[in-house]
Amino acid sequence: MLSFGDAGFYGSMGATHLNAPIVGMAATPSGNGYWLVAADGGIFTFGDAPFEGAGSGGGLAAPVTGMVGTPDGKGYWMVEGASLSGKVVTLDPGHNGGNASAPTVVDQAVWNGTGYESCDTSGTETGTGYPEYAFNLAVGLDVAADLRAEGATVVLTRTTNTGVGPCVPIRAAIGNNAHSAAAVSIHADGGPPQGRGFVVLEPVADGINNAVIGPSSLLALDVRNAFAAVTGEPTSTYAGVDGIQPRSDLGGLNLTTVPKVLIECANMRNPTDAALTESPSWQALAARGISAGITAFLSGSS
Repeated sequence: MLSFGDAGFYGSMGATHLNAPIVGMAATPSGNGYWLVAADGGIFTFGDAPFEGAGSGGGLAAPVTGMVGTPDGKGYWMVEGASLSGKVVTLDPGHNGGNASAPTVVDQAVWNGTGYESCDTSGTETGTGYPEYAFNLAVGLDVAADLRAEGATVVLTRTTNTGVGPCVPIRAAIGNNAHSAAAVSIHADGGPPQGRGFVVLEPVADGINNAVIGPSSLLALDVRNAFAAVTGEPTSTYAGVDGIQPRSDLGGLNLTTVPKVLIECANMRNPTDAALTESPSWQALAARGISAGITAFLSGSS
C-alpha cells in the first residue's frame, strides 16, 4: 500500500499469503481506514473500517472485481465479475445481404475439408419475403450483446447486411484464428412447409476437426437444451433426432479446430415458424436461448 498527501497509511497485506489477488479498495467516510477485497471475496480491514462479512466462504457466481463502501461506512458492496470474463466466442450469422447480387463470388467452389461446396449462398426467406440473412444477423447481434454483458469477448464473422460472404472456409478460419472457446453459426432453415422446429448441427470427425468433436457435441447439447427451454420452440419434425443432427458436408463444421455447432433456429418456410422469425421479440428470445447454451457450455454447468 502506498499513500500520498493527506492519505493516511493504516496497513497493507505486505507479505501475507493470499489465496486470491486483491482486486478492489474502498475508503471509510472518515478517511481513517479502508477495506481491501480479494477476487475470492475475502475482506481485509484497516484503520476504522469495520468487518461486516466476506464472500470467501462460497456462493460467488463469479470472481469479485471490486467493491464500494456505503455512505455511513457501516457496510460495503462487492462487485462480482462477469462469468465469461476471458472467454472468446465467435458468432457466425449465416449468409449476407449482398450474396444474391454476387453470384460470381458466392457460387465459386471452395474446399470444405471433405469435398467442395459453394463459397456461400443467399439463404432462404419467409413467404412474405423476410430474408434469412437479416434474421441471422439480428439474432447474432443480440447474442453478442448478451455474451458481452457476461464479460465474454465476442468475434462476429459479419456485422452488416450489406456485404458479400465471407466464404465458408473464411468463416471457419475466423473462429479458429480467434482461438475461440466456442463458436456458433446462426441460421434459419428453408425446410418443408409442413415441418417446423429447430435443430443443432454438430460436426463429424474428418481429421481436421477430430480434437473438437467431443466438446462440440457437449456444446450442441447445451445449446439444444437452453434454446428449447428459453424459446419453447419444438425440436425439428423433419431433421435430426431430438434436435441434434451430425453433418459431414458443411465446411464451417468440417474445418473447425474449436468447439463449434450450427443452429437452425426455425423453419422459415413454415407459417408458424416464419411469423416467429419475423418478430424482433422472438429474435431476442432466440438469442437468449443461444447465449444461455453457450454460457452453460463455457461455465461447465451442463
